[in-house]
Amino acid sequence: MAEFLSSFSGWLWGNLLYLLLGGGFFFAVFSRFSPFRYLGHGLALLLGKNVEKEAPGEVSHFRALCSALSGTVGMGNVAGVAVAITQGGPGALFWMWICALLGMATKFYTCSLAVMYRGKDENGVEQGGPMYFIREGLGEKWKPLAILFAGCGMFGCLPLLQSNQLTQIMNTMFFEPQGWFVGSEDTRQMGNALFGLFLAVVVGLVVIGGIKRIGSVAARLVPGMVVLYGATSLVIILLHVDRIFPSLSLIFSDAFTGQAVAGGALGMVIVTGVRRAAFSNEAGMGTEAMAHGAARTREPIREGVVAMWGPVIDTLIMCTLTGLVLMVTDVWDSGIGDGVLLTTQAFQLALPGVGPYLLLAGVLCLSFSSMLGFSYYVVKCGCFLFGQKARLPVLGFYLLTIVVSAMVKMEVIINFLDIAFGLMAIPTILSSMLLAPRVNEAARKYFAGLKTA
Repeated sequence: MAEFLSSFSGWLWGNLLYLLLGGGFFFAVFSRFSPFRYLGHGLALLLGKNVEKEAPGEVSHFRALCSALSGTVGMGNVAGVAVAITQGGPGALFWMWICALLGMATKFYTCSLAVMYRGKDENGVEQGGPMYFIREGLGEKWKPLAILFAGCGMFGCLPLLQSNQLTQIMNTMFFEPQGWFVGSEDTRQMGNALFGLFLAVVVGLVVIGGIKRIGSVAARLVPGMVVLYGATSLVIILLHVDRIFPSLSLIFSDAFTGQAVAGGALGMVIVTGVRRAAFSNEAGMGTEAMAHGAARTREPIREGVVAMWGPVIDTLIMCTLTGLVLMVTDVWDSGIGDGVLLTTQAFQLALPGVGPYLLLAGVLCLSFSSMLGFSYYVVKCGCFLFGQKARLPVLGFYLLTIVVSAMVKMEVIINFLDIAFGLMAIPTILSSMLLAPRVNEAARKYFAGLKTA
């Protein structure tokens, strides 16, 4: 099964590469790059300008972005970048940047559509996301595409990587040094299961309240975790200031040669970078559209320009910081670990004693916030497929996977998530391309109004 998942995942992402990069390029060119000129306007909206008090929706622009970031700014920034560089070489980081820039255009379209074509659930509550804008924007004949998205979303958004990697770092830093759960494999697995159960209970206490409670917690948690992790990473990079330019040089040269990868496979560099970038910032996957679809606004384009800040914060800033930390400390090709354990080693080398604990604090926040954000996506997909009566059973299934993923190997988790997550891009990108002319028309009117205001 592990070999099959690895093989199928490689084949799928080898082809999705063209869809994600091609789709992002299409959106950027089709919009004539106009949304990029309004990033400042998006930032103003985030900071509370032009609040629409009586508008439909459940959360503010800021909380919608924080809810989206709670799912994107997570283990993909810590473990995912480490996986990308160890598997694809430093050049993979360059292709993560390219994917993020194109992903900004993709997010503009998908998140604008999430507000433009909101649908109603069986309780009459307005909902947003690809499954709804496919059904409402393209019509009932396209509903199988919406069902495909929701079905893949129920599995692609499971918190398997977050639970697994957090369990690993807790084992390494606390359980093993204290002599807890050390011994037979059964004893170790029991410890992993107990910690997974603890995580499931804590996450369950928050997510039972739905998007409003998730948005409230995320609005407090996300800014703090970004500052904590970002500041610590920046300190490490500045402590190795003489290694910054050589590291950047290697990133750019390896991006087009693949020499740092075994065998010099350039294709592996590009595919790995795009795969990890997509998992990190989720542009084109459709998950971000589900969060932004809950924003309190009547103007779809407003949410589109707000959503563009997601890849900036997630990939261009957070992932770059992690990548440079791994590069300047020279642990990326040391073979001493993978995922979060490799990042832990870098923090330990740069800041002996205190570094791993600062990383642990960041990882706890990153993982917890991701589990909150992903729960909203899984439940929303499940309720689209089975109705609102399925909310609690789907939530129970979600929490159960937190326990299970704490006990399995990361390689299996990575490939399973990559497959389910990757399949979500197909209905999201295709439907967004079909509806793109309608977004362009709305954007033309909205941006013209800003100029005359």
